[in-house]
Amino acid sequence: MLALSIVGPHGSNIAAGKKTLEVRSWRPESLPIRDLLIVENSRFLSSDNPIDFDGRAVAIVDVEEVHEWQPFEVEAACSNGWEPGYWAWSLANVRPVTKGIIAPAKRKLYEVELAHDLA
Repeated sequence: MLALSIVGPHGSNIAAGKKTLEVRSWRPESLPIRDLLIVENSRFLSSDNPIDFDGRAVAIVDVEEVHEWQPFEVEAACSNGWEPGYWAWSLANVRPVTKGIIAPAKRKLYEVELAHDLA
């Protein structure tokens, strides 16, 4: 399953419907993205720390479109402030995952195999 990791509490905010935009410095190669697994983890990932094995599956979403992030979209992104040069990913069809399934968190979009059914 295709996954995207997000540092907490923002994954939980997506699952709760509070965060409807995910802001990134990069865009996906193609759209739409259907059934994207949101994995929440506790630390920022970098080239020095590319994986957090203690992530948690919190939601499945669809990414319908990506556009330049605008100053009026700060609240929808649950952000503390706006900066130019970022992309807003519009999240739709949010389906919370409530089973507490552990999943690795990695950088960018990545494939993950889960031993449990998410439904």
